[in-house]
Amino acid sequence: MQNTSQLLMIRPVNFGYNAETAVNNAFQVETADPGTQQKAVSEFDRFVTLLRENGITVDVVSDTAEPFTPDSIFPNNWISFHGPDTVVLYPMFAENRRAERKQTVLDALKAKYRFAEPIDLTALEQQYEFLEGTGSMVLDRDSKIAYACLSPRTSEEALMDFCAKLDYVPIVFEAVDQRGQEIYHTNVLMCVADRYVVICLDSIRDPGERTMVSDAITGSGKELIEISPAQLKRFAGNMLQLVNKDGEKLLVMSDQAFASLGQKQLDKLRSYNRILHSSLDTIETNGGGSARCMMAENFLTPLTN
Repeated sequence: MQNTSQLLMIRPVNFGYNAETAVNNAFQVETADPGTQQKAVSEFDRFVTLLRENGITVDVVSDTAEPFTPDSIFPNNWISFHGPDTVVLYPMFAENRRAERKQTVLDALKAKYRFAEPIDLTALEQQYEFLEGTGSMVLDRDSKIAYACLSPRTSEEALMDFCAKLDYVPIVFEAVDQRGQEIYHTNVLMCVADRYVVICLDSIRDPGERTMVSDAITGSGKELIEISPAQLKRFAGNMLQLVNKDGEKLLVMSDQAFASLGQKQLDKLRSYNRILHSSLDTIETNGGGSARCMMAENFLTPLTN
């Protein structure tokens, strides 16, 4: 199943610019605003309210002040959920992000959902092999394809380990931004939905790899919807399709991403699903991630079922 109506989201307590991740995240911009944490919480709360008002179940777990985790608002990088009731933990590039794997989050989930002992890939950190969850990979869950652009945060060895354990076919490529810098996470350049894929093919410079990726998309029966490098920079690739409790498909993104799209692109996307968007300016600027990064899709079975 490609979509879920359940999300895990982490409410931040120490949100801010993270120098450890900025070394390979060109989207991050350090600001001197002393109100960054407060503004990020306001954006987070409005976003959660929007999702809940549209029929999405959002389990919010508040972060803890210690250990210090300025990027905790992006849980999809350290944990992912798969059916039936499978949890995966991931090896993280930045040392201070590894502390986001907090027992308090797992305990909160165990109180509401069934799942087995997590598949733990974190030992790969000792080998300097990293795979930051559904940031490093964009999953076609129905076709069992894992799309991944290689970067300091996404190693091919770790990707192959994940694919072997969860029976996915890897589609591996390299991608760069407008300045020629490696794109740090695959989920900023593409979004896989149930019947289409949004992607910036221009970021894949190698013609053979570009053809390989486009052939994999069309071969899976999905329509390919292209975005430009300029739209990628505004997080237009960082979207996530959900399905609400009434079975309605929803495409979720930030205000900035929505504003970057042309009318033809919006018309095409709306032919498949309704669009939801929310202001995430502070989070995008300081954290270098957007709407999709904040949402960890939850495919676990509630204990009441």
